[in-house]
Amino acid sequence: MICVVDLDRAPDAATGAGIIIATGSRFDTAIAEHWLDRASFTLTEHDDSDRRVIRVPSVAQALADIDAGCRRRPHASAICDDVLRAVDPNAPAAAGVTTESLAYSVLQAGPEFAQWLAERGPARMPETSEPVLIDRDGDILTLRFNRPQRHNAFNNAMRAALLDGLAVAQGDLAISEVVLSGAGRSFCSGGDLAEFGGFTDVPSAHLARTRYSPALALDALTARLGDRCSAEIHGQVLGSGLEMAAYCGRVRAHPDTVLGLPELSLGLIPGAGGTVSVTRRIGRWRTGYLILSGRTIDAQTALRWGLVDEIVTP
Repeated sequence: MICVVDLDRAPDAATGAGIIIATGSRFDTAIAEHWLDRASFTLTEHDDSDRRVIRVPSVAQALADIDAGCRRRPHASAICDDVLRAVDPNAPAAAGVTTESLAYSVLQAGPEFAQWLAERGPARMPETSEPVLIDRDGDILTLRFNRPQRHNAFNNAMRAALLDGLAVAQGDLAISEVVLSGAGRSFCSGGDLAEFGGFTDVPSAHLARTRYSPALALDALTARLGDRCSAEIHGQVLGSGLEMAAYCGRVRAHPDTVLGLPELSLGLIPGAGGTVSVTRRIGRWRTGYLILSGRTIDAQTALRWGLVDEIVTP
């Protein structure tokens, strides 16, 4: 499923496209540079600031865990790697979001997601009267996710309310600051799993993701406001929660923040623009690691990687 190469191994014709994980500790040779750039990511047990490299306690254990996850979800793993290699984080976000959504649609209609749905079984989703609280104080607009009983799991009602709030911010040039935050114990724990599988019209879902996208609205606001379009995150910041926050010009994290991209376990890839927003911040290599490993990181690691800009204390 994955090809493991050593940073000291000379390139050969047998190593083709696909998930390539490099390992080693010496990064200053021409051969190492070849693999650092070509690999999906590189694992090491040593400190290194290169964004293509991830330090883990045990390379052998990390490889075993990643291999097991990729074998369980081979379609999603391979397509994830394809998308991360195809998306240009320096290009306009719309092209990357479209590429991501098309790949997400393929997986949404595929056997791995169907298997996850069958294992999950029937689910019930509680409603919230005000899924996003919108507050304006002078020229500052605050948008606060408001499903605290679900760790602000993102559903269609919340998405529609968030788009309404972002439209206000985009349409009123008197608004000079936008703050995205979450009520309760978490900023946003990702898509509400109880809602997954409820919509079987895959083409319409793709059009909704790309034509009515909070990701693209946040990207446009950040283009206008810079770091005055900010996210204040805490608790669980997973999946779509992390993907949306990463579009903001500045991300402030509480010390208790836990960040991750767990979509692979569902047989999916990020679908809220994360292959663009997270990759812009930390590169495709560390983004790929977060997705293919399913591991979470703490606020200090996120700060060191550049996934958040500041750690704030209450």
